[in-house]
Amino acid sequence: MTLSQLAPYAAAVLAVTNAVSFFLMWADKRAAKRGAWRVPEKTLFASALCFGGLGGVVGMHLFHHKTKHWYFRVGLPLILLLQAVMLGVGAWLLIR
Repeated sequence: MTLSQLAPYAAAVLAVTNAVSFFLMWADKRAAKRGAWRVPEKTLFASALCFGGLGGVVGMHLFHHKTKHWYFRVGLPLILLLQAVMLGVGAWLLIR
């Protein structure tokens, strides 16, 4: 499989994982307002670690959720930065 054939699949996986991470932030914020069952913090971090960092960061800021916890304010952007570097290095290695 060539890089041009692989790119749409990689983009789809990234879109889905980021959408899931974004949705989990929304669902947890909604549950917090209603006093309902909450999404565990481990799950929020796990979804971000599965290349959903952008969705987690955007959801955190858009919904103003978990922004008072330093480990989310620092951790999610660090995860996103690490993922961007990994994707950039991986793309560079594939096209060189």
